[in-house]
Amino acid sequence: MTIKLHCFGESGNAYKAALALELAGLDWAPVFVDFFGGETRQADFRHINVMGEVPVLVDGDVTLTQSGVMQMYITEKTGKFGGETPEEAREVMRWMFWDNHKLSSQAGMTRFLMNFLPEEKRPAEVIGFMQGRLKAAYAALDAHLAGRDWIVGKALTNADLSCCGYLFYPEPFGFDRKDWPEIDRWLSNIEGLPGWKHAYDLMPGSPADRA
Repeated sequence: MTIKLHCFGESGNAYKAALALELAGLDWAPVFVDFFGGETRQADFRHINVMGEVPVLVDGDVTLTQSGVMQMYITEKTGKFGGETPEEAREVMRWMFWDNHKLSSQAGMTRFLMNFLPEEKRPAEVIGFMQGRLKAAYAALDAHLAGRDWIVGKALTNADLSCCGYLFYPEPFGFDRKDWPEIDRWLSNIEGLPGWKHAYDLMPGSPADRA
């Protein structure tokens, strides 16, 4: 049975789940959610996710929300991306929690404020504050990656899939790969994986679709 992922191209959190599904080799298909048209605020969507958020994964009788839970589910189904030992599994979770709190949530908000709000509504002070917090997160990740190809262990894990979620997007939000050489090298490792695709090639609803 084909797994359905309710998503849209601009969502970095949806990208985490979509990329995990793709690289795990699972049979899945995207279902476009018109976020910018207000679909997540409608009753039909709230019926499948009371939180009103993307992504939503549907696999038969299983419906999941929150990208980290989806990544864990993919690991349960395939044995991939969860770490090779209990110690690695805990470390994977540590970085996923860190990403959700320190990196993705702040990168997602900053990118939204800078690119998807009308220019006259973009709060410069908030954006500057968030970019400062993000710089600290980039520094922590860059330092950790020194001498490592992957965040945890010797292969791709959910830690990598979580932390990279927003860092491939082209819209400006205060991140430039050339400023962070270890992150840049690590992102190149991910890009070099067989089957890797950019978010805008993996999910519908990207700017290219609307051009």
